[in-house]
Amino acid sequence: MKIGVIMGGISSEREISLKSGNSIIENINRDKYEVVSIIIDKKDDIITKTKEIDFALLALHGQFGEDGTVQAVLQTLGIPYSGCGPLSSAMCMDKDITKSTLKAAGIRTAPWINLRKGDSIDFDKINELGYPVVVKPTHGGSSVATFIVKEESEIQSCVVEAFKWDSEVMIEKFIKGDEITCPVYGDKMLPVIAIKPKAEFFDFASKYQDGGAEEIVVELEKNLHEEVEKMALETYKALKCEIYSRVDMIITEEGTPYILEVNTLPGMTKNSLIPKSAAALNISFSQLIDMIIEDSIKISR
Repeated sequence: MKIGVIMGGISSEREISLKSGNSIIENINRDKYEVVSIIIDKKDDIITKTKEIDFALLALHGQFGEDGTVQAVLQTLGIPYSGCGPLSSAMCMDKDITKSTLKAAGIRTAPWINLRKGDSIDFDKINELGYPVVVKPTHGGSSVATFIVKEESEIQSCVVEAFKWDSEVMIEKFIKGDEITCPVYGDKMLPVIAIKPKAEFFDFASKYQDGGAEEIVVELEKNLHEEVEKMALETYKALKCEIYSRVDMIITEEGTPYILEVNTLPGMTKNSLIPKSAAALNISFSQLIDMIIEDSIKISR
C-alpha cells in the first residue's frame, strides 16, 4: 500500500505539521507500506500531489487540514484518509461550534462570547464572564495569539492581535486549574496525561520546546476518573469524531472538569501527547500508526 504522509499546509501551524509528518515517516513500518512525503504548499497540492497514493495519512494542523476541507477533497477524490471526517473536523476546528454543541448536550464548558470581524466589543458581556478571560482565535490552534487578559484595558489590543490570525475571536472565562488531556481512540479513553507547563498556561513554547512542560500519565481518583472519562466519550460522540481525537480539559481546585477543546488531528511529534498516552499501554509509535491506518480504512465514507 502506498501511503502519502500529508504535511505542511498553509496555516499558522505549518512548522508543527512538518514535525508531525517527519516523526510519522521516521516511525512508520516500512516493511508494510511504501511511504511518500507530500508537503502541501498551496491548496491545489491536495489534488495534484495525491494522485498516485492509496491512503492519505494526515499530519496537517490548523485551517485547511484540520477543518474538514482537505478531508472533503480526499473523499471526493476517493482517497481514504486517517481520522475524523469533514463534519466533525469542521465542528471541532470552530471552537464556537464546539462549545455550542457541548452546551446543548449538557457537557460542561466555560462560558464565552464570540466575535466576528466588524463586531463591536461588548465590555458589559465580558464583565459578566468575569476577569480574567482568555482571548484567542476561534479557529486557531497551538495557542497561537492566545492571551490571558486580567483587566478591561487589555482587551482591545489582544482582540486586535487575535484578529490578525482569524476572522473570528473567542473571549472565554478563564478557568483556573490543572490541565489534562484525554486521548480517545474509537470508543475508549486512553490513559490521561496531566500537563504542568512552566509558563502561566500551556502556550506555544510549552507545547513544542523540550522541557517546556511536564507531561505525565496520571491515575485520577476513581470518581473523578469516571466523570472525566464520561465527559471525554460524550464529547467525542457529540462532535461525531471517528478513529481518534484528543479531548483537552481543565480540572478546578474543587475537582470540577471543564472541556477546553477537541483536537481531531493531534500533534504527532516526539513531544506529542497521543504517542505518550499510547506508550503507557505498551503501544509503540509504529503500532499506533498501524492502528490509525487500518481502522481508518475500515470506515466507509
